[in-house]
Amino acid sequence: MKEEIKKILGMMEEGKLDSEEATALIQALQEKEVVETKVAEPDYLKKFLKIRISDQEDKVNVNLPLRLVKVALQSGLDIAAKLPESAKYVEGIDKVDVDLILEAIENEAEGQIVDITGGDGEQVSIVIE
Repeated sequence: MKEEIKKILGMMEEGKLDSEEATALIQALQEKEVVETKVAEPDYLKKFLKIRISDQEDKVNVNLPLRLVKVALQSGLDIAAKLPESAKYVEGIDKVDVDLILEAIENEAEGQIVDITGGDGEQVSIVIE
């Protein structure tokens, strides 16, 4: 973008553009750069939130794209309210700190963020990768 601005300023010095035209062109370049920056997708949102729950009899694996998790949270879905209901089906899930998961996503954390092992062999693991 610096080269384009130099060209615009050079054209203004040569009298090919007046100051208003040069200003308009520079603003258009800056707006274009802002739009291109917003379109570029951060690599972090290409990762997955992986939830692994297992006990002696069953194993549950859930892989959720972080983009979906983030959009769901931004659109107002209250995941925390769903956890007590889920606890009926999977013991130990009610011990998961949803705020911790949300904070990890906002801070672009990677790796294991939750690891719970119950006394009777139940395990809950949440990983971002």
